[in-house]
Amino acid sequence: MHRLALFDLDNTLIDLDAAFRVWAEEFAAERALTAEAVDWLIALDQSCLPHREVFFGKVRERFGLPDPVEELWAAYRRRMPHLVHCRPEVVTGLTELRAAGWRVGIVTNGTADNQLGKIQRTGLAEVVDGYALSGIEGIRKPETGLFEIAARRCGASLTEEGWMVGDHLTKDIAGGRAAGLRTIWVDRGAHPDDANQADHVVTDVIEAIAILRERERPRHETGAKDRRGRIIPREHH
Repeated sequence: MHRLALFDLDNTLIDLDAAFRVWAEEFAAERALTAEAVDWLIALDQSCLPHREVFFGKVRERFGLPDPVEELWAAYRRRMPHLVHCRPEVVTGLTELRAAGWRVGIVTNGTADNQLGKIQRTGLAEVVDGYALSGIEGIRKPETGLFEIAARRCGASLTEEGWMVGDHLTKDIAGGRAAGLRTIWVDRGAHPDDANQADHVVTDVIEAIAILRERERPRHETGAKDRRGRIIPREHH
């Protein structure tokens, strides 16, 4: 039986918010927009619109741009894979998980070109066993089917010991639980009341990887857990 660890991509393995800010600054500079325009773009991005086409429709209207929405959206997809980064310690953590016998995968919503470009350019494609992208498969998280595809690509199944790590309570945590996975929520400052639906709550994916690594040790070697399920190391005397 293989232990399975599935990870969300945006704002879990990579900091999409930071990359989006860089994109917004570039976008504003190219079109001679003000600093206030950058703040407006970031606020609109954080308003959870259903799709980027809706986002760029509002951007086009706000700034009176002549570019068709489809071209604005396509340009964004071409640029974003060049702006995102995966921290070396995250790459190392995933590599060590696989070396310890875990099957590691990525399950993400988004268009194929954008998400695949991010996975490949950040080097993540080289340190995971497989990935499932909604833009390729035609289904989206929180649908169980996308988790099933990711598990299969990793050479595992959802019936084996599996975990889902992500920053979205509905798509990643509720979706992962519905798929029979235990879950770790990466809390990026939201602190909602229903956060306790996850098995563990962390503030960084590195902490999530550490929790998974703890499961490799005999119980007598682990410390107690805090109220969010995180390991408190034993003191040595």
